Amino acid sequence: MLVDGVPYRTIWPAEDGRTVRIIEQRRLPHEFVVADLASLGDAAVAIRDMAVRGAPLIGATAAWGMALAMAADPSDAGLGAARETLARTRPTAVNLRWALDAMRATLAPLPPGERREAARAKAAEIADEDVAINRAIGDAGLGVLADIARRKSGRPVNVLTHCNAGWLATVDWGTATAPIYRAIEEGIEVHVWVDETRPRNQGAALTAWEMARHGVPHHLIVDNAGGHLMQRGEVDVVIVGTDRTTARGDVANKIGTYLKALAARDNGVPFYVALPSPTIDWTLTDGFAIPIEERDASEVTHVWGRTEAGGGLDRVRVCPEETPAANPAFDVTPARLVTGLITERGVCAATADGLAGLFPDRAVA
Repeated sequence: MLVDGVPYRTIWPAEDGRTVRIIEQRRLPHEFVVADLASLGDAAVAIRDMAVRGAPLIGATAAWGMALAMAADPSDAGLGAARETLARTRPTAVNLRWALDAMRATLAPLPPGERREAARAKAAEIADEDVAINRAIGDAGLGVLADIARRKSGRPVNVLTHCNAGWLATVDWGTATAPIYRAIEEGIEVHVWVDETRPRNQGAALTAWEMARHGVPHHLIVDNAGGHLMQRGEVDVVIVGTDRTTARGDVANKIGTYLKALAARDNGVPFYVALPSPTIDWTLTDGFAIPIEERDASEVTHVWGRTEAGGGLDRVRVCPEETPAANPAFDVTPARLVTGLITERGVCAATADGLAGLFPDRAVA
């Protein structure tokens, strides 16, 4: 996608052939910073501390982290240690495990001397595949927005998002935003309600930044406003992403997604989940078996942003010093609340049969 007219991906190999470059998302929306990853440790920290985030991008970064590790130590011990280091960074997003398994399957049969170049080639392949998958999600979801636009006789389609499932959460295009970008390309008028998405404010910091850079009409809203807007008929469709989806259609996504799904069901608003197939965990049938990451309490007790007076970036506390905080990062939305799953192979019901119809090669009994 474009940043001030310049096309970018969120992660790419540097020209020096040794490092990998990322958009440092912790600095957005106030500063656009490109950072270098030079080692396995750099990649692990970038994933764990959310310099990169979003299930697909986590997977791509893990793949490039394996490539960086193979440049330093391509031995069997180095391969195993790299996988274990990266696997511990984020527990919920299944793309992380998928990418690591794909890298290991490619590299393990090779002699150590061939692993460096093979790792870079496989990491690049995983990144390119993510771009193609997300573009296809956009094509599939375009039909959903086009149908709504026809019913509204050309009036803008109001989409509610949650968290950031945009191109910043992937290598390019995004998941939940891909249909929006495709609709804009096709001349369909779209307006986006952007949930701020506490506690890390990925909607306010990242989705709003994306929308502004791409010229998509949007308004930032507090998380608690979504139900009110649905009651007033000002939301036509909710589209969210997912960090892990079970083989029967339960969805783990950023905390607060479940509440949006409940409000959508109560108000007759369609609720779609956009996901690349690597985000489907075919080994799980029960969403409540998905491990839920508990992040640092400071994300709840403090907020970060630009000061009005000096214009610098700072962090401030929003609660009493003695108040503890809990910070579950994700919740589970049961399949019964999901209108449909938008995948690179099309749109299906959030059921085992629905997924099996699109992915007969992967479906479980």
